Amino acid sequence: MIRPLRDYVVLQAAPEEKRYGDIIVKSKEDDSAVATVVAVGTGVKDEKTGTIAPLDVAVGDKVLFKKYSTTDYKEGDKHYLVIKNDDIIGVID
Repeated sequence: MIRPLRDYVVLQAAPEEKRYGDIIVKSKEDDSAVATVVAVGTGVKDEKTGTIAPLDVAVGDKVLFKKYSTTDYKEGDKHYLVIKNDDIIGVID
């Protein structure tokens, strides 16, 4: 799996589609912008102080994000999304 750097976050994408014979049925998750965090970067360095600020999310968080600001990454049969921390809107409880 990819290890994100700095302020990047890796999300586990929702299933893309389900196939029943020759019919493809899109799941509700396809139109949503919700995914689970599977890896987080080290954080963002503050240029003035030199300290590294941790990211706002943690592995396992379910998040709402801007769906058009992701980079797709596939590894085997798994589909991941790479996104900047700032493009995550919130954590779903």
